[in-house]
Amino acid sequence: MNLEDYLNNAWLTVHSTSKCEISGLMGIVDRNLNDIKSDISYDSKFVIAYNAALTLCTIILYAKGYKASRDQHHFRTIQTLPMIMGDSKRNDAEYLNTCRSKRNTLDYDYAGAVSKQEVDDLSNFVNLLKKEVIEWLTLNYPEYV
Repeated sequence: MNLEDYLNNAWLTVHSTSKCEISGLMGIVDRNLNDIKSDISYDSKFVIAYNAALTLCTIILYAKGYKASRDQHHFRTIQTLPMIMGDSKRNDAEYLNTCRSKRNTLDYDYAGAVSKQEVDDLSNFVNLLKKEVIEWLTLNYPEYV
């Protein structure tokens, strides 16, 4: 599948973004990365880190000119990561999808489902993805940086 297939299936809609919108979303990522450092539960830290990763995926999707539809919004947004940034991001999308499932457990089923190591791993992943997204934007959409 590719972005055109997603658009044809109504899993994406066309979206026009701006430097202001991208900057606002990057501000959310920065806030979330800072909030992870606070003295809160590992569950909350994991959810916040996941939300930062999802926002980074949203940034590249918006820059590319699309927005995920409401149905399976998180899943669709994550799945576009390798479609936009290249096949080397396929494992990252699979990892984030696993994190999406774990986040659903934390939000809807029960507490205490993550370890400190899982939080650290996701936080490190998000910091690296943020650098890669900024590099990708700078190269492909400098008007949004």
